[in-house]
Amino acid sequence: MRRWFGRLVRLLLVLVGALLLLAVWSVLIEPRWVAQRRFDVSVSGWDGPPGLKVAVASDWHMGQDALRSVMTLDRARAIVADINAAQPDVVLLPGDFIFGRGEDGTTPEQVAEVLGQLRATHGVYAVLGNHDWWTNGPRFTQALRAAGVTVLQNDAVPLPGTSVWVVGIGDRMTGHSDPVQALRRVPAGAETLTFMHDPASARQLPRDSGLTVAAHTHGGQVWIPFHGSIVAPHGWPVKQTHGWVRVNRRTLYITSGLGVSIYPVRLNMRPEWVMFTIKAAVRPDETAGAPGGPTAARS
Repeated sequence: MRRWFGRLVRLLLVLVGALLLLAVWSVLIEPRWVAQRRFDVSVSGWDGPPGLKVAVASDWHMGQDALRSVMTLDRARAIVADINAAQPDVVLLPGDFIFGRGEDGTTPEQVAEVLGQLRATHGVYAVLGNHDWWTNGPRFTQALRAAGVTVLQNDAVPLPGTSVWVVGIGDRMTGHSDPVQALRRVPAGAETLTFMHDPASARQLPRDSGLTVAAHTHGGQVWIPFHGSIVAPHGWPVKQTHGWVRVNRRTLYITSGLGVSIYPVRLNMRPEWVMFTIKAAVRPDETAGAPGGPTAARS
């Protein structure tokens, strides 16, 4: 009996130790272990610049508290430096730049000062997320534009010196999403770089015409094998909160984002920024999201 009790105690100690290690990992390590993912994307009929490098960095959720918000302004500056070192041609920022609603004292101007340090040959483009609107959407728009970032609110602009258009779709949760309006200026058949905060906005988009990316989900922040994320926003499928997914007639990439929201935890779902290199497909099946299409290098 005594031997059985001793084994039980040892087992309980091992379990407690494992849970403590898991807690340390998911709270202190993984939320700060940023992945730099790279994808080669083949697009059928691509007539934009060959090898166009598009960096995507979303859901920064910048704040003051290094434990609660994780993404301090200084950490964000370091990530900006990493993105700049990769020499992107275009940077897309799909929203949620601030933690909470700025109640910790973080201001849109402080966030914009950090993001304004991003550099790309053809420009830096942003859409606002729900947290940005909850804080102060017009103030965020003004601050980002003053910092040199092009903010698109259901609008599109031609990528300088190319035949490609950048399409920015507004946030769905706060009632600012209008994909039809966003595409109104895009010429028929033009290639696009389409980005949005909420992937649900893609349900109203026509067939693929380039690269499409979304954010908002954080990959649930915790990913359970064979199940998916532990949470997904407003009914979105838990198995489609990260990576390449098909929405109606369009393939899009949903990024896990850089920061955290609600709880400062990540487990099996690293924060990330992504670099897409776009080239013309040489076979009909070599398109974004298809077998033989995008390939990834992870770090």
